[in-house]
Amino acid sequence: MVKFPVSHAAPPQAGPASRDLRGFLADNDDIVTRIAKPVSIDHIGALSAQSEGPIVFEHIREFPGFRLCDILVKHRWSQCRALGVDQKDYLRTLAYRLRRPPRGFVNVATGPVKEVVYKGHEVDWTQLPVPIHSAGEDDPYITAMNIVRDPETGFYNSSHAGTSPLKPRSGLMSFATPHTHVIMNKHRALGHREMPIALVFGLHPAYEIMANFSGQHMDLWGELEMVGTLLAQDVEMVPCEAIDLTVPAHAEIVVEGLVNIEKLYDYGVVVSPSGYYLPKTQRLPEVQVQAVTMRKDRPIYRNHQTCPFTDHQVLPRLCHEAMLYNRITEIGLPVFDVRFPHWGAALSCVIQVGEPPIAGGVNDALMAAMGAPWLNTKMVVAVSEDTDVNSAEDVYHAIATRVDPARDLFVVGNTRGSPYDPAAALVPGQGIFRNVGKMGIDATRKSRHDPKDFTRTWPKHWGEVDLQDYL
Repeated sequence: MVKFPVSHAAPPQAGPASRDLRGFLADNDDIVTRIAKPVSIDHIGALSAQSEGPIVFEHIREFPGFRLCDILVKHRWSQCRALGVDQKDYLRTLAYRLRRPPRGFVNVATGPVKEVVYKGHEVDWTQLPVPIHSAGEDDPYITAMNIVRDPETGFYNSSHAGTSPLKPRSGLMSFATPHTHVIMNKHRALGHREMPIALVFGLHPAYEIMANFSGQHMDLWGELEMVGTLLAQDVEMVPCEAIDLTVPAHAEIVVEGLVNIEKLYDYGVVVSPSGYYLPKTQRLPEVQVQAVTMRKDRPIYRNHQTCPFTDHQVLPRLCHEAMLYNRITEIGLPVFDVRFPHWGAALSCVIQVGEPPIAGGVNDALMAAMGAPWLNTKMVVAVSEDTDVNSAEDVYHAIATRVDPARDLFVVGNTRGSPYDPAAALVPGQGIFRNVGKMGIDATRKSRHDPKDFTRTWPKHWGEVDLQDYL
């Protein structure tokens, strides 16, 4: 049984030694799979999705000048490397650093991402190694972090907007985060026809974690200003070539563009984090590429394979886990872990908690998670510290053996649903948004239970002998 460390001391403050993707991969070579054999771009998705940890393809047949990496943060044992801490300290550290003030930027004149520059008619972003992600899609799909600037505050907002590079200098962008839409509306209110945007490929994974923050912050800071807080080191920024933005100096590739915010175009399906082709159609703005800069020595294209279970389900919810950790801890409940597991289709959350000091604490924690501002807490399960949150099998076992459906399960109807949930009903007149109920399940050990009834059965010497030693 895990013991809860009752401590109000700050978690470890040291960050990772590296500041860029290359350094991260080198520093964590023990968990990186490197594929030296030539691989077709058409096989990248199916191969990378089979990896549980970071994977790098060194030779892509159709794009010999590039490398490609994926699956950087699928599991806790790789997520913790992004913060430079032990796995046991990861969630508490991220939750703590998100409560710290932004570190901001250090502006520099140039950096590694400026080693190669393409402008004007030299630009052709279809020459980047962008894969098609699923059998049901026709076009390559970019999943890079993007940067926009709030014209009112000057803060930098970042997210991962799926982008289809349909022509050498143009494509369509799907902005899923509400903050980007707020910024676009601010540009419209100012009479602007275009919004500058930078797509940034190949960053230290701390950038990607912070890019997916979605709490209330836009009046105080932008996500990019907080990356240095997560890294515990300065972030160097360089000016763009053709637009009025600065970008991380140690990125691998940057695409500079202007988004037309006046007109939308119909576009077909992409793969949602729930693993379905939803929404079926979208109305998307067009981006016109102005410049591309990159490193000279075989730049690393950062892919986010969208299916079946990859970073795509996990990455946008890592900050959510830390924010729920803070929120549930405030209830007074010991919190061991919070997970949006990849097998939960980005619709389900598991909270691992200790004995509540006051009766009803677990239900309060479930409601706190279900009432989060995001659209991904349709089903929230509370488990005890002896349930392995890494295992869908163990979580389901807890539900099956520790839940009395008449007492330990409650449903709330008529709540905001995810656009990616096929079980939710489309709301007429509200585009891709849906309506659905939510369910809280208390699968913890209860005070009404006899603790001896929950002693698990294991073979003699379980965990001490390994079958592989006898093969």
